[in-house]
Amino acid sequence: MANKRFPEGFLWGGATAANQLEGAYNEGGKGLSVQDVTPKGGANVDGEVLITKEPTEDNLKLKGIDFYHRYKEDIALFAEMGFKVFRISIAWSRIFPKGDELEPNEEGLKFYDNLFDEMAKYGIEPLVTLSHYETPLHLAREYNGWTNRKLIEFFERYARTVFERYKDKVKYWLTFNEINSVLHAPFMSGGISTDGEVKPTKQELYQAVHNELVASALVTKVGHEINPDFKIGCMILSMPAYPMTSHPLDTLAAREFERENYLFADVHVRGKYPAYARRYFKENNINIEFAEDDEKLLAENPVDFVSFSYYVSVAAAHNPQDYQSGKGNLLGGLKNPYLEASEWGWQVDPVGLRIVLNDFYDRYQIPLFIVENGLGAKDVLVDGPNGPTVEDDYRIDYLRRHLEQVREAIKDGVEVMGYTSWGCIDLVSASTAQMSKRYGYIYVDRNDDGTGSLKRYKKKSFDWYKKVIASNGENLG
Repeated sequence: MANKRFPEGFLWGGATAANQLEGAYNEGGKGLSVQDVTPKGGANVDGEVLITKEPTEDNLKLKGIDFYHRYKEDIALFAEMGFKVFRISIAWSRIFPKGDELEPNEEGLKFYDNLFDEMAKYGIEPLVTLSHYETPLHLAREYNGWTNRKLIEFFERYARTVFERYKDKVKYWLTFNEINSVLHAPFMSGGISTDGEVKPTKQELYQAVHNELVASALVTKVGHEINPDFKIGCMILSMPAYPMTSHPLDTLAAREFERENYLFADVHVRGKYPAYARRYFKENNINIEFAEDDEKLLAENPVDFVSFSYYVSVAAAHNPQDYQSGKGNLLGGLKNPYLEASEWGWQVDPVGLRIVLNDFYDRYQIPLFIVENGLGAKDVLVDGPNGPTVEDDYRIDYLRRHLEQVREAIKDGVEVMGYTSWGCIDLVSASTAQMSKRYGYIYVDRNDDGTGSLKRYKKKSFDWYKKVIASNGENLG
């Protein structure tokens, strides 16, 4: 049975984002972020994003699950499950309310001090994302987000501030969440205006990509200078694409789909743009503006590990109009006839996770970290022997099948640092801003209309994950 255990020191835990659970959007000196004005979510799959002028009452993210006031209770529940690591993000606008100030907000810094201290009580390592879909709103409206190079300077100031402040409390860092999503959800991911008639051009989007990649390399450099023991990674939205048929042009279509995502990890790990990107830029009249030191900065500051989210795979074809498109995912793609789908149209493909792990490791030969994976579902609260609970066998089945494939990838020789399932406690969905799309091991009593007591209840999956962690992956039950 020993071979069923995961490697010693494997980091088991869960993942969240500040904007989806903290709430307290206007407390503690916090400024507004792009999330505070997107009440319907930031990534409508039809490309329509509702952006309001000011925060509105129907935006569930303003209150989230009130983690800001209840974090001690929640951290205790994570500790009960045995978490080794907890992925959170720091809300940039809690530290620099507008994003371009010279001095940080001490009250915001103090909140994360208290949060990290609480985690330390239980021996839980923080894994901190610097920018998780929560660009300060002022930077979006005043500078058009990451299309403007000035954001590199603002981001460095913010990163330097939190690196210095938490250098003895946080070891693991991620720069940008799902950095490749900026091409598909520009406002949510990069603070880039999508209001009105004029949509961002490919030139603007790829310049924003470049600015983010340079910023990521810069803060990786700064972080390693502040504490050489920091482990700083990038974070990619992974989505393997299968050819719809064995037609060579379908295989080529799948490769081109994947390259659009590989680009981001390639630059983070290899320190330069891949050759295939040059052709794409040329054919689409994209001229990336490089500052004098950009090339050197990218080359000399690769990441320590690659982290990624994995939810779905897609199919690709040279004649996509002849097939049904996949629903629910941010990056598009076609529906695979061999796979089942969740209530939100996300196709379930555990083997795809093994494929991604092997592909990334073959390509980069550096450690990998699965920092998001999970099933969003409409959970029903029922009476259990110990009070209200959710009989979420469907979630257990989903996670078990994926972890079995992680185990197989480790046997393949892939170096996997850890696994943090998405939404370890119910939170507000990023794409749809719903509460009903639940991912957690812990049910939070809040509804899509904002009502509810915010009480926490353990689901059936809570005890299941506790056993998984206690056995270091041997007992997937």
